[in-house]
Amino acid sequence: MRKSSVKLFLSAAFALVFFATSAVAQGPHPAYLHALSDVRAARRLLDGLNNNPREHEFITLAIAEIDRTIVEIKQAAIDDGKNLNDAPPPEVGWGRGDRLSRAVSLLDKAYKDIDQHESDDYSRGLKHRALDHLQQARIAARHAWENVN
Repeated sequence: MRKSSVKLFLSAAFALVFFATSAVAQGPHPAYLHALSDVRAARRLLDGLNNNPREHEFITLAIAEIDRTIVEIKQAAIDDGKNLNDAPPPEVGWGRGDRLSRAVSLLDKAYKDIDQHESDDYSRGLKHRALDHLQQARIAARHAWENVN
């Protein structure tokens, strides 16, 4: 009887430690980290597309708003330590329209990730500022994409 009690206790302790460490590893705002990854990837797609005068203003604005969004997200969540350029490179052979379309999709996805319930008052303010910047980036990227199509 005593051995089974010890085994049960050790199993329960292991489960508690496992679940506690996996919750900490994920962080309190995993959706923010997903959004951060998507926003960085969108920035990477837009970066270098400023050479077309018809889209220059929109792309420049989108990148500036993305940079502001990244600052807000990093303040609202645990940063994963990646820098701005730590996103996979755009697919080889993608044209301007493909890159802009994918950037818009990533920004939309990031917006949905961030736009979730936030119980912390401090993080709530940061979240709303991030959403404001992200919305401006989405609008600018969409305008640039519409100029290509």
